[in-house]
Amino acid sequence: MERRAFLRNSAGTLGALAALDIFSPLFDLNAAQAVRPDLAVVHGTPVEKIVQAAVDALGGINRFISKGDVVVIKPNIGWDRTPEQAANTNPEVVATLVKMCLEANAKKVKVFDRTCDDPRRCYVQSGIEAAAKAAGAEVSHIDDRRFRDVSIPNGSAIKSWPIYIDVLEADKLINVPIAKHHGLGKLTMSLKNWMGVMGEQRGRVHQKLDTTLVDLATVIKPCLTVLDAVRILTARGPKGGNLDDVKRLDTVIAGIDQVAIDSYGTTLFGYTGEYLGCVKEGASRGLGKMDLAKLNIRKIEI
Repeated sequence: MERRAFLRNSAGTLGALAALDIFSPLFDLNAAQAVRPDLAVVHGTPVEKIVQAAVDALGGINRFISKGDVVVIKPNIGWDRTPEQAANTNPEVVATLVKMCLEANAKKVKVFDRTCDDPRRCYVQSGIEAAAKAAGAEVSHIDDRRFRDVSIPNGSAIKSWPIYIDVLEADKLINVPIAKHHGLGKLTMSLKNWMGVMGEQRGRVHQKLDTTLVDLATVIKPCLTVLDAVRILTARGPKGGNLDDVKRLDTVIAGIDQVAIDSYGTTLFGYTGEYLGCVKEGASRGLGKMDLAKLNIRKIEI
């Protein structure tokens, strides 16, 4: 058979076989590789590599950040504590995400938090101010004049609340909480981290804390959440202070679904998602999935 005729006949045969799904494992190979996990759980060192691996497992930073985006990265900087005391987000986790966003050609990356202790001390002691600035972020203290009242149509505990304007005007939000014990809320992770962009007297919501956190989640929607479990605070949170309460896990958990991330986060402390009222309510209100058995979770060792 002439070479040209052979190729023509072969192409036709392969096309027919593909249509009959005889070669479906081959033709679906790229599709299978493109399946992304709901959560990426990465363990290892150094911090920069585990953060990079977690985001890459989800599709890479360019899935979340586009050229020209103004990005807000929201860590927990609430306390006058060092990274070793695990009361604030690990500064290396924050810095790595800043670098990744700028490498994706973000126009600007902003980092801030409404602290509980003196913000000047919190920003310095946490190591976040220095690390984020070195990575190229714009780091600022909260300006009490820069809050705007936001309607929460589906709110149950709150129907409106002042939210920081920089959050409202950002093109993309990345939530970067630390996993730690909390005396009132049991644990604090993704959902609770948004209290750091609320104005007025946040203590007013503590009586209906779980419901309020879910209310906030109906209007504040990050494109990506990276839960810092490099070190976790196992007791006397949220401020801590005793190194005996700190456990080193060298882990980060990344995903889009904050309910799922917090549900997984409870397992770091020996619980399940039902342990947290905000996780249960968030799942019941359709904001995410609590049942880990129904999630595609990719675990990676570095």
